Amino acid sequence: MKENYRLKETIVTIQADERSYIEAAKEAIIYHRNELERYISADPFFKTSLEPYDLKGDAPEVVRRMMKAGNTMDIGPMSAVAGTISSLAAESMVRSGASFAVVDNGGDIAIINDRPVVIGIYAGESPLKNLGFTLEPGDAIKGICTSSGTVGPSISFGMADAAVVFSDDVSLADSAATALGNSTGVGKESVEEAFDTVRNIAGIEGAIVIQGGFIGFWGNIPELTKADVRYDYITKA
Repeated sequence: MKENYRLKETIVTIQADERSYIEAAKEAIIYHRNELERYISADPFFKTSLEPYDLKGDAPEVVRRMMKAGNTMDIGPMSAVAGTISSLAAESMVRSGASFAVVDNGGDIAIINDRPVVIGIYAGESPLKNLGFTLEPGDAIKGICTSSGTVGPSISFGMADAAVVFSDDVSLADSAATALGNSTGVGKESVEEAFDTVRNIAGIEGAIVIQGGFIGFWGNIPELTKADVRYDYITKA
């Protein structure tokens, strides 16, 4: 079963085999968003910083994960907000007993799957359409996060139509996708050079960049396949 759920700026698609797992994800989203909002009310700089952030005093788990991921990629902590919320929600589903759980927070996905899953890549106006990959079953949550300079409302300083990062650390995957997208200009050489941003970061398994008619790959990525990628499938406002 699948449910679209919105809490303020957080807009997610949650998939699971039982309603109780979806409810567990929603409860986690509410809790961790409230924790994040309380922290930001005391330290507004956390929300606006585009640079690494120094933690001041105690902080909730959601903040610490975001800060660590952003600092690893040398960018601000909000670069990891969607992936971190996805991860915390998926972890709550697993604690409730789920062996299949998907939380898609605007293209930043936390997933544990006991069956093969095909995930499509939406790359806006790029002529490279209906591409995806098959994620084989696993027994741990994985992060698949996407950033774009041409699609969606997120801040990006690059021109990637889609910059996708794979990591077991969903927060890191989110920040790394942002950094990868920031580093992508226009053309084949720019796509190739963008991977320098992620290739030496521990914990990142692989990445894909689509820019215009060019696509590049680095590291260990799932098998590519055709996918029915429709705009109405995308988790969005």
